[in-house]
Amino acid sequence: MKSSSLQRAEIERIYGKISPFELKDKLISLAEASKESGTHSLLDAGRGNPNWTAATPREAFFTFGQFAVEETRRTWNEADLAGMPQRNGIADRFYKYIEKNSAAPGAQLLKGIIDYGIYEKGFEPDAWVHELADGIIGDNYPVPDRMLVHVEKIVHDYLMQEMCYNRHHKGKFSIFAVEGATAAMCYIFDTLIANNILSQRDKVAIMTPIFTPYLEIPHLPRYNFEVVELFASETDENGEHTWQYPQSEIDKLKDPSIKALFIVNPSNPPSIAIRPQTIAQLSEVIKSHNPDLMIISDDVYGTFVDDFHSLMADIPYNTIGVYSYSKYFGVTGWRLGTIALYEDNVFDKLLRDLDDDKKERARRRYSALSTNPHEIKFIDRIVADSRQVALNHTAGLSTPQQVQMAFFSAFALLDKDNSYKNLTKGICRRRQKLLFDGLGMDVRKDGFDAAYYTQFDLLQWAEQHYGEGFAGYLEKNYKPYDLLLMLAEESSIVLLSGGGFHGPEWSIRISLANLSDESYSKIGEVLRRILERLVDSWKNGIK
Repeated sequence: MKSSSLQRAEIERIYGKISPFELKDKLISLAEASKESGTHSLLDAGRGNPNWTAATPREAFFTFGQFAVEETRRTWNEADLAGMPQRNGIADRFYKYIEKNSAAPGAQLLKGIIDYGIYEKGFEPDAWVHELADGIIGDNYPVPDRMLVHVEKIVHDYLMQEMCYNRHHKGKFSIFAVEGATAAMCYIFDTLIANNILSQRDKVAIMTPIFTPYLEIPHLPRYNFEVVELFASETDENGEHTWQYPQSEIDKLKDPSIKALFIVNPSNPPSIAIRPQTIAQLSEVIKSHNPDLMIISDDVYGTFVDDFHSLMADIPYNTIGVYSYSKYFGVTGWRLGTIALYEDNVFDKLLRDLDDDKKERARRRYSALSTNPHEIKFIDRIVADSRQVALNHTAGLSTPQQVQMAFFSAFALLDKDNSYKNLTKGICRRRQKLLFDGLGMDVRKDGFDAAYYTQFDLLQWAEQHYGEGFAGYLEKNYKPYDLLLMLAEESSIVLLSGGGFHGPEWSIRISLANLSDESYSKIGEVLRRILERLVDSWKNGIK
């Protein structure tokens, strides 16, 4: 086993050269060694996986699964072998089942979900229940491949409610169910390239700080884009970061050679939503200077912000909306996500505007799917490209995953008092306060703050509290990773560098979702103790 000094030397060597998530594994090794030699436990606040799960919709899912298995045995029951759920009369059989098993976990929600489809959405009862039963059994390929018909409508309602997609527009959105937001981004990038809407060395913009894969993907040899960064560099009257974008950064998009914009909203790591004023500025810049700008917006943290509006709500023509259920419902392992595209969109327009040579290449690529391949919409090209086109007949998210996605969506739609939402938001805000109480600081009030992460700028803190002298001392005598190492070595606390997300070099990212409440008090207290020790060293002239 490596000694602590060797581990430290390796971390110093690779800091800033690899992804902060890969660096985190090295810090964990150092923290584990510290844990073994002390009395403290490992506290990894470096990853955003929440430590809560939405129990009731899972209970409904598993109870419905028992009903679906009974349906298969009703068709064919031979030892361990059963048949496939049959459609005729299945809704009546479901209601009899739920009446008989009314005390089963999640039964009340389950009945509410079926009722919602029948009485709110007008679904034909047998068609609705059969789609769910056949889907949860998983005995058929997804049909349609993009998304199951009834499930898409339930998920559509959820996105309308939580992301406000249809805030100003009455048009329809097409949704593709995918394996989480990361798969969504990979699929979108691939289809942009495959259809020559983006080409290697094209100019794209990224709003930073941002989740590191969005920084890394554009530089892969397959894409090799020229990247323009828009920095959330605004500060308030106290000199604190607001993590908002000044007009000068938005104005960079006036350059029509910038073809695409990638954004996480609310951001990661600051987890601050873009304010309406900035969205209005962005909309005006697009309208007046760059009407064909393509926006890909990852809105996974939107449910943690009061009255959140995705860019899909205000700029649907230019925006692809990406959403993941992972954080809100505690389902990172389920891999549930969506790609949503408005029916009138710039992506289809750009397909129509391709020159004849590029259209011919696209025609050959998709010729096996249609006698009129040029008419295939961009969203459906994403579906085909997700299976290299030739395997399009096996495309689509697994049907049990889609059923669970529908159950989570309906659960939120039926929660008229937002009881679950208030619980999850309350968890994050409570932990944020405990962290800052431990630091001996007040939380900056911000209505756009999701409080899922916090990004703390150590150099800014140093200058605010002790002036430029102490800030200069830190920069001269330490590196940002020194504090990460101190935390890992002394207290087995693992945090991520904000610089790895293209945030301020001296910032650190703390996930507020994945540890117990008391852990955040401890992290704040330990971090304050280290900072106070550095202040004492500065005052005493110790290097």
